[in-house]
Amino acid sequence: MSQPLVSIICLCYNHERFLEEALDSVLVQTYDNLELIIVDDCSTDNSPAIIEEYCRRNPQLRYISTGKNVGNTKAFNTGWRESKGEFVIDFATDDVLLPDRVGKQVNQFRKLGQNFGVVYSDAAYINDRSNHLYLHSHKYRPAAEGNVFQEVLERYFICPPTMMMRRTVLEELNGYDETLAYEDFDFWVRSSRNWNYSYLPEVTTKRRLHAASLSQRYYSSDGKMLRSTLKVCQKAADLIRTDEEKAALVKLLKYEIRHAYLTDHFPEAAQFLELLQQLHPNYSVVYGFVKMLNDRKLSLSFIRRLYYKVRYGK
Repeated sequence: MSQPLVSIICLCYNHERFLEEALDSVLVQTYDNLELIIVDDCSTDNSPAIIEEYCRRNPQLRYISTGKNVGNTKAFNTGWRESKGEFVIDFATDDVLLPDRVGKQVNQFRKLGQNFGVVYSDAAYINDRSNHLYLHSHKYRPAAEGNVFQEVLERYFICPPTMMMRRTVLEELNGYDETLAYEDFDFWVRSSRNWNYSYLPEVTTKRRLHAASLSQRYYSSDGKMLRSTLKVCQKAADLIRTDEEKAALVKLLKYEIRHAYLTDHFPEAAQFLELLQQLHPNYSVVYGFVKMLNDRKLSLSFIRRLYYKVRYGK
């Protein structure tokens, strides 16, 4: 049986400390039919020199520089649109692929129908020194499979770097939404409306947590991530078909309202509240009170800081 081509889009921005480990993990994949594209998003560290040396020693690597910093979503689209693979992996070069990652996910796709667009798996989280932190797994709660649209609104269960995507899904969506600061939630919402997901119950990837990770900057002062989440929630509101899906989105909006308000993102909290009112006009007295506090820009961020200090010691 012939091997389908798999494109790995390696996204780099100031990853010099992690780049060699990441690229080595791509080069030692046991699956042969790979297209390897490195996209550097105008790194200001030594990443370009490291990439150039890897390309010199490994001619199968293709190197694209964005020329200016364009952000993760545009950088991925730049690489994906230059690729030809039937399946695509979005790989940040601060993460690590286990050697049989690609082969196992291709085998999983071979067992599935053409209506399955994504295979995802478990992951091991590591720190900036590559030491193990914890597992992202589904040991205690079953993984969602098939139609997961409602699930992606209800809970976080997919570790983004573990995904392998069918190319036709990306073509249908026209890639990532380049207006967003991050891509995974939007991709899940838009793709899961029309495509099924499959779960591979194995660790295939090491995901690195460090200070510069996007996941570590969600509630940063500029609010870009929150505004992106709001935009995706607005898209989800247009896609919901059932009362259960609507209830899941309402629950998510309440969560985002609390966190936006308690991090002093008053404009974003107001917009989340407006969307909540559109979906659920008679929302509770509690959120009416939150709206009043938010309208007055009364900061209660100390509550969130105290909670994190008590629970996490920071």
